[in-house]
Amino acid sequence: MKEKKSKRRRIREWGIIPGMLPTGELNSITDVKGVEVGHSTIIKGEGELIPGEGPIRTGVTAIWPHRENIYKNPVAASLYVINGYGKAAGVTQIQEFGRLESPILLTGTLNVGRVMDALIDYILRDNPEIGISSSSFNPVVLECNDGYLNDLQGRHVKSQHVHRALITASADKVAEGEIGAGTGMVSFGFKGGIGSASRKLSWANEEYCLGALVLSNFGRREELRIAGIPLYNLASDIPSPKEEERKDGSVIVLLATDLPLDNFRLTRLAKRAQLGLARVGSLADNGSGEYVLAFSSTERHQRGPEGQLKIRAKKPAEGGNKKSAIKSEGELLNKMFQATVEATEEAVLNSLFMSASLRGRDGNEAQGLPAEKIASNYNQLWQS
Repeated sequence: MKEKKSKRRRIREWGIIPGMLPTGELNSITDVKGVEVGHSTIIKGEGELIPGEGPIRTGVTAIWPHRENIYKNPVAASLYVINGYGKAAGVTQIQEFGRLESPILLTGTLNVGRVMDALIDYILRDNPEIGISSSSFNPVVLECNDGYLNDLQGRHVKSQHVHRALITASADKVAEGEIGAGTGMVSFGFKGGIGSASRKLSWANEEYCLGALVLSNFGRREELRIAGIPLYNLASDIPSPKEEERKDGSVIVLLATDLPLDNFRLTRLAKRAQLGLARVGSLADNGSGEYVLAFSSTERHQRGPEGQLKIRAKKPAEGGNKKSAIKSEGELLNKMFQATVEATEEAVLNSLFMSASLRGRDGNEAQGLPAEKIASNYNQLWQS
């Protein structure tokens, strides 16, 4: 049974404002120039689990760093692992070379292989030279386990679902909650899923943006913090989750920026995402898969006709004081660190506030966050 989507609002629409920096126009990862996001959702069947048949509560989410043939125009990227209990694909090459040459696909754990296969087919259509006259292709697929609500063994994400998410991706505000890869996810004992947020920065008369998108499937209810206030201080009558909802979970954080940062600086950003997760109550449990992938949509490389990558030479600094330059970069990075922490925190909270109750296999149900009660009590505490 699913709550009507019209009842769900993002956290700011309830008058709760996480963080201090201004948001982008959409307060979404798609505020970052070039970034597009698409979803494909599969909800089918009710009742008792029949492995391989359903009920199905899963999907796939696609994130494009840009649409100008990502294989031929890779972007600078970094992958930081907070806790490595995950089955991600394509991450070691990002760690080794600091480049992303693929759209990023998010899905349920056992779908990873099938999503990879469909993604390869999609990229080969525009790049038939791959593996023949050019180098191979590194598909990137990240996952969380949606098995509490979904028929995990069924691996129900097929090529058409992957291609639909890739084709329909847009720069509109990201649809959040129980959609795409977020369909079967549970977070802090509530329905979790997709969430996004962004922050604007001004620097040297230029405007930049940092956006975050999360796939939330982690957290213990007793640890949840809503903009700094413990959940049970806001709603003491919320029952504890069932024992089967207390299992370790996972979270994927994607960070995008239009600031032209290299792999080293993106790594520094990615590390700060865990501070945003800690703000909402993450403990990075032993059995959790917590991955952060950061990329710059404007820091691009170029692949030559024979598949080799051309390295762009950096122009040396002209004149100026070296100490002043270091200080200026430090101040800019501090702003980016703050934006990362705030956007990550708000993206997780949006994933909770925008997710409606959903029943899955064997009658398992993830209740939606009681947003109206929490918001009312939060605002009363704030005003008192």
